[in-house]
Amino acid sequence: MFDEPRRWAELVAAQDKAAALFAAARDGGLLRPGVSETQLSQEIHELAAARFGVKTHWHKKVVRAGPNTVATYYDDPPEHVIAEGDVVFLDFGPVFDDWEADYGRCFVLGDDREKLRLVADLDAVFEELTAYFGAHPDITGAELYAEAHRAAERRGWRYGGTIAGHMVGEFPHTDFPGGREESLIAPVNVWPMRDRDADGRVRYWILEIHLVEPGGRWGGFCEALLADGVG
Repeated sequence: MFDEPRRWAELVAAQDKAAALFAAARDGGLLRPGVSETQLSQEIHELAAARFGVKTHWHKKVVRAGPNTVATYYDDPPEHVIAEGDVVFLDFGPVFDDWEADYGRCFVLGDDREKLRLVADLDAVFEELTAYFGAHPDITGAELYAEAHRAAERRGWRYGGTIAGHMVGEFPHTDFPGGREESLIAPVNVWPMRDRDADGRVRYWILEIHLVEPGGRWGGFCEALLADGVG
């Protein structure tokens, strides 16, 4: 038997530390015009090591800005130097005491109203999908992914991601039993998300929101633990 309250508490604690890392990057002035995405990623990586003791990241570190904010995690767009007025999003997967965090936030360098609306809608869509997940006990990954598209379109955006999230857990969760398809919030996952894995563990999930403006010029991204109705 697994101590599920402890597992969940450890994941929440890891996420809280990731959120503190991003706040330190923002409040320390690291998000600024004139710095490249790669340089900003390295600066946040160094901050994570120096202030938070992070030695391992379980997935690649992603900084996207300007036109690159429409690219997915799996893409490799050309380097962009951050400019005033850009949307910037950060997606890091630090490991804290053998527990995975996966946390993404989005910022606007400026006061463009549509870009600020998109960033606000990231949180709103996240809450809508959390509530939808809570109201549908047998929901599959494919069904929640489809709802992500509908939620984006209701607010005038298009959904930019090929997935809407994935499992998370003790590092490395990729060693857990089950196929890759079962670990994604995506059309390939036709199994109930609340099914336990073959070892009897609760599957805990990261929910991702990737919104893109209708013309495909820029977008935004956020992600965090899917907290409602877990277990």
